[in-house]
Amino acid sequence: MKRAVLGLAAVGLMFGGAVAAPATPVGGELPAFESTGVEFSSGKYKFNRPGVNHGAFEWWGQLTDTSPGDRHNVYAEVKVQGHDWVRYYGKQGRSVRLHKSNWDGAQRYTAKVRFRVCRDRGALRPNNCAPVRLYTHDWDRG
Repeated sequence: MKRAVLGLAAVGLMFGGAVAAPATPVGGELPAFESTGVEFSSGKYKFNRPGVNHGAFEWWGQLTDTSPGDRHNVYAEVKVQGHDWVRYYGKQGRSVRLHKSNWDGAQRYTAKVRFRVCRDRGALRPNNCAPVRLYTHDWDRG
């Protein structure tokens, strides 16, 4: 009887470990983003596992207005799959540290995100933005 219980416990640990392995957050460095008047540096990100921080794409870094004399503000934008862009403004003529999380409330986790930084040039002129970068994670593969 003891051997059967120990055997079941060993099987439970084996499968429990297999389930826990893909649940670790995945992340890395966000490379520097630059465009005329705006810079994002020292960035990092992580895809939180299901059940942690809403399974959000969490990111942080330094957003800088590199042309303080132009009187335009700067912003970072994040787009979670299936949603519109979400904009996070910096401070005109300054540098600010941002730490944000983005997610889709209908999903257990976030798997696909687009990120960019821009200078807001007002209503009459188009904003200028650094190229969009795509970040993905396949939770089925761990």
